[in-house]
Amino acid sequence: MKIIVDAHGGDHAPLEILKGAAQAVAEYGHEVVLVGRESELRALAQQESVSLAGMELVDAQDVIAMEDHPKSILREHKDCSMAVALRLLADGKGDAVVSAGSTGALLMGATFLVKRIKGISRPALAPVLPSDESPFMLIDCGANADCRPEMLVQFAQMGSIYMSHMYPREGGPRVGLLNIGTEDTKGSELQLATFPLLKESGLRFIGNVEARDVPAGAADVVVADGFSGNVFLKTMEGTVDMLMKNLKQSLMQTALTKMGALLVMPGLRALKKKLSTSEHGGAVLLGVNKPVIKAHGNSKAKAFASAIRVAAEFAASGAVEEIAAVTAQQKEADAKQGDETT
Repeated sequence: MKIIVDAHGGDHAPLEILKGAAQAVAEYGHEVVLVGRESELRALAQQESVSLAGMELVDAQDVIAMEDHPKSILREHKDCSMAVALRLLADGKGDAVVSAGSTGALLMGATFLVKRIKGISRPALAPVLPSDESPFMLIDCGANADCRPEMLVQFAQMGSIYMSHMYPREGGPRVGLLNIGTEDTKGSELQLATFPLLKESGLRFIGNVEARDVPAGAADVVVADGFSGNVFLKTMEGTVDMLMKNLKQSLMQTALTKMGALLVMPGLRALKKKLSTSEHGGAVLLGVNKPVIKAHGNSKAKAFASAIRVAAEFAASGAVEEIAAVTAQQKEADAKQGDETT
């Protein structure tokens, strides 16, 4: 697989991205197209002794910053590293794009340069996150703050297809609607209108799920509007960070607790790995014509290498093609039903 990487997106660009790309080439054998300021990247690689073997460099002098308006990727910053990477993907010069840059700009660029799958109302940002049972997908986590019920149904369908390919489960992925209670009558107008549509969707819909039950593995695909999903995601990330920080402080208080820490260290490392979002490589953007991955803004080399691995697996899975096929079939069925009604 050939993965196109935005070398200047994220808090630790370009060094950590350069290191992560080299790690992905060495560990997974994927080709990487690194898009950015070529002379700067070559000089940095030489200075830090990072191998460029297996990497192609494409020059892009401009960089879109976090504070820039997302629409500027189509105009003022149309030649930035992120935009060039997305155009390369649209032109078939690679199999997927990974960027840790501005989420808004990446959404805008992917939607208008790579373009939406026909029939998809809005692309959705969907991270795969750890739970006590197995990884689950949260869709949407911030791309669409305001949603209609039919959009949430499409999110559920796309998420279910992705998880079926990437994390197969007998009987299919369990789809849950994020809500304030498990009863059918709970929620705002959006959840109340979405519930019966999901029930009739043909998906393995298990009903409403509460936020507190999601980390325990209540569902494999958790469907939400982008506002609720983003609040849930950041709460989960903050809680994990707080727990790990306080656990470390507690174990470092006295000589006795430090001795105990040595004994439990293997278990703590396993726990940290299980709870780490970096193992899953960021969020996939579902609903566009080719795989796009939004890596976390503070990704270090390991997390970025994981994002490249996930991008390659996503591209090889056939999930995009199945989403397109299912959406086309649904559109055709809806049109036929409309003709019969009239």
